[in-house]
Amino acid sequence: MVGVLCSNRMLDGRAAQAVATRFVAPLASLGEMSVLLVPAVPDAVDAMRFAELLDGLLLTGACSNLAASRYGGADQAGTGDDGRDEVALRLAGRMIETGRPVFGICRGLQELNVLFGGTLAPDVGAAGHHRADHSDEREILEVAELFDHHHDVEIVEDGVLDGAIGRGRHRVNSVHHQGIDRLGIGLDVEARAPDGLVEAISASPCGGQVVGVQWHPEWDAGSNPVSQAFFRMMGAVVGGSAAARA
Repeated sequence: MVGVLCSNRMLDGRAAQAVATRFVAPLASLGEMSVLLVPAVPDAVDAMRFAELLDGLLLTGACSNLAASRYGGADQAGTGDDGRDEVALRLAGRMIETGRPVFGICRGLQELNVLFGGTLAPDVGAAGHHRADHSDEREILEVAELFDHHHDVEIVEDGVLDGAIGRGRHRVNSVHHQGIDRLGIGLDVEARAPDGLVEAISASPCGGQVVGVQWHPEWDAGSNPVSQAFFRMMGAVVGGSAAARA
């Protein structure tokens, strides 16, 4: 059972919990996991009880940015989700303390880096990590074009992703304005972009595997072997962790 963190969104004028189906489907089809959606509502999430229930956690990508006040920076107006920030950091922290695996995609990687004491750079998109014409209110066709922006990453030798994906250069999509500035304490670099930006991280501080990637493997998990390998790796790690506790 893997938890998938939602985000707070306004849908048709109503406050709602939202997560794209593309994050959920490959967890079941490739990772062979059952999925429980976790609301980004702090009062609705008891981190200790959720950590007992879940075998793993996925911190998804989202339209919002992690509040810079969480790592000592200056916040950008109108781009935050305080409820998501609180639940992500509190629940992920508890999961890690209890040895459960935690994974992050895009915003999720950034949340993990901050949880481990790192900081974020506010606009790496200007360096080619994001299409220059991005807006979070784009139509579906334009979003597809957005995810057509790619660059290479170099997977480091003998890391978690080396075992799951294979070392060397791989082509990934790149859809993010923020990125890692100072790496969190205890995190290992799993991949870098050609400009040196950290694109993937890992750790296992309390016995549970922690992995985050800056790209979006959920976007093309139906056709991309690298993306498929990520979700199969997730399934193997979560299943192995659950079996070990049993």
